[in-house]
Amino acid sequence: MISVLNVTKHFDEVHALSEVDLDIATGEFITIVGPSGCGKSTLLRIIAGLINSTEGSVNKPDTSMGAFVFQDAALLPWRNVQKNVELLMELESGFSKSERAMKAHDVLNQVGLEGFEKSYPHQLSGGMKMRLSLARSLVLKPDYLLLDEPLSAVDELTREVLQEEIHTLWKEEKFTSILVTHNVTEAVYLSNRVVVMSPRPGKITHIVDIPFKKRDQKLRSSTKFHKLIGDISGKLRTWKRKKYPHQF
Repeated sequence: MISVLNVTKHFDEVHALSEVDLDIATGEFITIVGPSGCGKSTLLRIIAGLINSTEGSVNKPDTSMGAFVFQDAALLPWRNVQKNVELLMELESGFSKSERAMKAHDVLNQVGLEGFEKSYPHQLSGGMKMRLSLARSLVLKPDYLLLDEPLSAVDELTREVLQEEIHTLWKEEKFTSILVTHNVTEAVYLSNRVVVMSPRPGKITHIVDIPFKKRDQKLRSSTKFHKLIGDISGKLRTWKRKKYPHQF
């Protein structure tokens, strides 16, 4: 389990987060949504340990290992696809050259990039770059995966395909996942629970359980799916009604 306890964050004069509490069960898929600037990505980086909170703490199992997928694929342009995937293994001790190659081959097959091992990032589409970023993050079999709007730069059709692939990877690998997104449809499709945050300073205002067991195209067209999207979108708009009541 990952436990976020009373996390507050200030950046100089900016109050980004205020007293955030959240428990994420092992193997769960959580998505965080909220208005721009509410501290979603800041919270994700605090969970990852990339930045420190001003107050509060994040508790994770001592032996757990995490991986972070950024909005920008952040690939090394001078390394080919296989060498980009091997990067984290090179930074860790204990992997021979043949082991790195084998593990890279396996994870590239898993994300649908078999046959592109010798290609370079500039030769890949946006969707392929994101698959490569996922492969690089998954190659060391992390216990938890943190995703910061990784699909925001791809077209809608590619986004749906990648959502399905991320869901399949999560089901297969059983890692805990925390996703930040502005896309409510994406949040409902992928998650066990959707966490709704307020404007800055970000607080959790709602946590919505997602009841769907099977995720496929049939679900996307169902009335229950669209109703839940509408319910969560309504919760996101609540702060606007409170701030600008004369406009509603």
